Amino acid sequence: MTKIEIPLTGYAHETFKVLGNMGCLLVSGTMEKANAMTIGWGLIGMLWGKPVFMVAVRPSRHTFKLLEETGEFTVNVPTKEMGEVLGYCGRISGRDEDKIKTRGLATEEGKFVNTPILPDCAVTYECRVIFKTEILSEKIPEDEAQKWYPNGDYHTIYFGEILSTVADQDAESQMPLE
Repeated sequence: MTKIEIPLTGYAHETFKVLGNMGCLLVSGTMEKANAMTIGWGLIGMLWGKPVFMVAVRPSRHTFKLLEETGEFTVNVPTKEMGEVLGYCGRISGRDEDKIKTRGLATEEGKFVNTPILPDCAVTYECRVIFKTEILSEKIPEDEAQKWYPNGDYHTIYFGEILSTVADQDAESQMPLE
C-alpha cells in the first residue's frame, strides 16, 4: 500500500488509543539487524520546540542495546489484524530469534533513519533520540514501584524527535481504536 507523508503529529490521538488498546511495535537496530518490540507505554509531545515520541525501554531488553548503539527508532502503529504479531513480539526476545523474519514482517528503509519501518502498519513515526533519562527509583511512589518494578528493572525514557510520519491513506479505518 502506498504511504503518504502526513503532519508529524497528524495521528497522535489515534496512536495514543492504539497504545492503550493493543500496543505498537517499536523497531530498533539497522536494516541488517533489527528488532521489533511491543510497547504499551509512549507519549507524543513537544520538547525544545520539536515534536517527540517518548518510549520507555528497560535496560534488560534487547531493544535497549540496539537503541544505545543506533540512537534511532521507529514506532509502527499496527492494523487491527496484527494482534498475534503484537503478542508474539511482546513475549519473545530478539536475543533468541529474529522476530521480524520469523513473523514475516516486511521492512523498508526509513527516509530519515537507518532503522527500518514496517510498511504493513497503518502509521509509522521515524525518530532520532535527542535525549534520554533513567527512571529513578526514589522518585516513584512506592505502590507504583512495587507494581511495575518488583525486580528493580527501571525503564530508560528515550525522547525521539519525530523526523517523519507516514500513513496509509485509509490508516484510521485500519487501526484498532476500540
